[in-house]
Amino acid sequence: MSVAPEPSATAYAPTARTVPTRSKERAAYDRALVHSILDEAYVCHLGFVRDGAPVVLPTLFGRVGERLYVHGSTGSRPLRMAGDRQDPGLRVCLTVTHVDALVLARSAFHHSINYRSVVIHGTAHQVTDPDEKRRALDALVDHVVPGRAADSRPANAKELAATAVLSLDLTEVSAKLRTGGPNDDAEDLGLPHWTGLVPLRHGYGPLVPADDLAEGIEAPAYLREL
Repeated sequence: MSVAPEPSATAYAPTARTVPTRSKERAAYDRALVHSILDEAYVCHLGFVRDGAPVVLPTLFGRVGERLYVHGSTGSRPLRMAGDRQDPGLRVCLTVTHVDALVLARSAFHHSINYRSVVIHGTAHQVTDPDEKRRALDALVDHVVPGRAADSRPANAKELAATAVLSLDLTEVSAKLRTGGPNDDAEDLGLPHWTGLVPLRHGYGPLVPADDLAEGIEAPAYLREL
């Protein structure tokens, strides 16, 4: 059975691929910060090379300690390309980004966004151990809504056979952030243009029951508390 590695320090070690060439002061390697950015996101983008050309796919993911899991159909090309941990696996780059505010400057050049992002380089492998696969699928469901995995029917044998799961260890990892207001040039400070931040708010709307929901089934507390 494959076991995810335990964190050995409070920060990831920078590498040639995780140190940005621009705005290096915005890079961060703190594990807790990286985990918080990942755990707040619903969708990641998984990049890899297929037939000599780059491919980037949006997909759901889940984190268990120092390992990420993504899933898909067993017929999916990237999932077929990634062997188990005895095979070379699939070299990937996985990213997550949150946009926190629009940054409006006096000059067009200095317009920007405030953001939090994570970039992970590594080799993805198919999960073949049945117990790890079930834990990974539970993590994927709970990543969307914590507590949901225990409040739904688990995958049966047919569904498990049709589902492939990739694992990616958090080893070569970096975060990058922008905060604060516009950075206008001194000569532009007197221009008559509004400048500042437009914060972006994320929230949940009212629950919408399915049309075929049986009468008398109330929304569980973990959904009402979102």
